[in-house]
Amino acid sequence: MNKKEILEFLNANPTCYLATSVNNKPYVRAMRMVSADEKGLIFQTVDGKDLPKQMMENPSVEVCFYNLKENVQVRIAGKATLLEDPELKKKIAEQRPFLKPLIEKKGFGVMPVFRIVDCVACTWTMATNFSAKEYIRF
Repeated sequence: MNKKEILEFLNANPTCYLATSVNNKPYVRAMRMVSADEKGLIFQTVDGKDLPKQMMENPSVEVCFYNLKENVQVRIAGKATLLEDPELKKKIAEQRPFLKPLIEKKGFGVMPVFRIVDCVACTWTMATNFSAKEYIRF
């Protein structure tokens, strides 16, 4: 897959597993990515959870996307950076109405948004299972 195909795959398959590490202890959880482009991957979480604390303490993360039907996996390693973009937060809140009561109660500050940058992607399929890994930066 080339960079364009990877970005298309990520946006078509936004459910993924995001891994963090704190004090050499790994943590992984299922997430739903907001979007991906050449600048990186956008994720939203909620303040008070472990995830934003972990990404602030150690911004090195890895995200794994998988499409069972196509039997394709894409892993992305990168660095989590906190975004302070009120317009982006409003857009995300519109896309995710379940956040509305929380935002009405506590404001947009309760919704940290991160961009994973300095991304390096590695793809896997059964056809490439025994091939040398190829890494694509974006």
